[in-house]
Amino acid sequence: MIRSELLQALAKENPELRADDIERVVDVFFDEIAQRLAQGGRVELRGFGAFSTRERDAREGRNPRTGASVEVPGKRAPYFKPGKEIRQRLNG
Repeated sequence: MIRSELLQALAKENPELRADDIERVVDVFFDEIAQRLAQGGRVELRGFGAFSTRERDAREGRNPRTGASVEVPGKRAPYFKPGKEIRQRLNG
């Protein structure tokens, strides 16, 4: 599902809301998750899952075109751990 499909689904289920209001709610929702993760926090949605970040160590990689060694710096990467209810839905 892409963002526009999400907006259409929300509009279909909430006909009393205007399209720009729905779009604003979705923007705030994702912006808050991104902001919390950028601060090093965690976002937990009960029954759905938890968003957090994980540290990736610096490593030595290879340039696929030339085969030369390249230093890849350490970084934080987003991580999602599905909740129990969503795992049960997926595995019926």
